[in-house]
Amino acid sequence: MTLPSRVKLVDVGPRDGLQNEKQALSAELKIGLVHRLQDAGLKHIEVTSFVSPKWVPQMGDNAEVMAGLQRRDDVRYAVLTPNLKGYEAAVLSRPDEVVVFGAASEAFSQKNINCSITESIERFAPVVSAALAAGIAVRGAISCTVGCPYEGEIAPERVTMVARLMKDIGVQHIGVADTIGVGTPRKVQRAMEAALQVYALDDVSGHFHDTYGQALANTLATLEMGVWQYDTSVAGLGGCPYAKGATGNVATEDVVYLLHGMGIETGIDLDRLIDAGVYISQALGRQPNSRAATAVLNKRLGG
Repeated sequence: MTLPSRVKLVDVGPRDGLQNEKQALSAELKIGLVHRLQDAGLKHIEVTSFVSPKWVPQMGDNAEVMAGLQRRDDVRYAVLTPNLKGYEAAVLSRPDEVVVFGAASEAFSQKNINCSITESIERFAPVVSAALAAGIAVRGAISCTVGCPYEGEIAPERVTMVARLMKDIGVQHIGVADTIGVGTPRKVQRAMEAALQVYALDDVSGHFHDTYGQALANTLATLEMGVWQYDTSVAGLGGCPYAKGATGNVATEDVVYLLHGMGIETGIDLDRLIDAGVYISQALGRQPNSRAATAVLNKRLGG
């Protein structure tokens, strides 16, 4: 077992975390969150999504948010682009990376993006070609790699199949997502092994939701495989509109606390990260959904 000495975290809070919030949030607030995340040391941030505002109203200010960023050369700004129309709008905002997302479950694919897995790949192919031709990095996400709210348990072979389809159209990096948070360490390791049949270790990442409180355990289980890249969400923001009961991604603060406690570098300042989580949580009228943040905030109060 060789643990990585350094881990890269992609904070997906501004996009994956905020997209399901019912209350309208200003572009200024979202820009403020991205700035606080980069001030805390995040080098890779999923900022927004170029989808139809009819489906995801919260992301309707995507161009405004991208235009308002004070960009840093050492930070990668990613956007979600589900189809060519989305990509054509996104490219005007000069993203460093575009993200396409498929599923290892046919039923989830139909519910989430209204098409089959094969059709979703056909939609992504021109997006990937255009992005690569423009020198923009392309990341792919595979949702429901462990379980699906409609199909139940997902066989690892399906993860391999979707990873291969994505590799064939040129997707450079793949995220293995436990979208509804039902995974436990061995199951998540099997899903990751399935992706690693197609992608190199340096080109995979974990994306774990904490519905059953397993996200940190699943992070540790994949760290032990050598995986060194993860999607996390500040203050544990997020959920999934098509996965009833799914809580947010694992909180960035909790993963940073885990990693630092294991002597693994992240380049992230935990205190500043917690402040970023407080900033967005206060705007949403709630406490950060992070155990580490809660403990540190209580300590600051002398509690």
